[in-house]
Amino acid sequence: MLKQLNLANKLTLGRVLAVPGLVVLLTYPNRVTCLIAMLLFIAASLTDLADGYVARRYGQVTAFGKFLDPLADKILVCSALIMLAALAWVPAWVVVVILAREITVTGLRTIAVEQGVVIAADRYGKMKTVMQILAVCPLLLHYPWWGFDPQPLGLVFLYLALALTVFSGGNYLYTFYKNWVYTAEKGA
Repeated sequence: MLKQLNLANKLTLGRVLAVPGLVVLLTYPNRVTCLIAMLLFIAASLTDLADGYVARRYGQVTAFGKFLDPLADKILVCSALIMLAALAWVPAWVVVVILAREITVTGLRTIAVEQGVVIAADRYGKMKTVMQILAVCPLLLHYPWWGFDPQPLGLVFLYLALALTVFSGGNYLYTFYKNWVYTAEKGA
């Protein structure tokens, strides 16, 4: 297990460990806590780039990291979105659709792995994650700063993220179905 807790995986775990701080900050929202929450979210999001670089550069790719990395992204982004919906700063139905997609894709990946098929993150899934992060940042900031209201920009990014979320979810469903049919034909 110690080999599994290399630097890359510690960075990934840092993303998950940022969530309680984010939740506490958003439990008592004001200009300062929202700014700190956004900065914490950005720092945690950047660990996604860092853990991937470290894992590949230093040969620290592990099964634990392959499992935890996409899960950490989902936990971080979905926690922020849930808190934003609880504050009524974003439409709850958008968060429900995003959560449903994330749970569905995670379930499909689990089923695929049991069949010996790995459904890797594709470019649409990666674009979805980037757009979700871009949406959450101004939404977390919430309050106007120097005459700039970040909410409308965050909502535009959120609806773009929603579209990418639904599209990439459909793409995963198609890929899963295609692999499932192939596996069934191969076994017949």
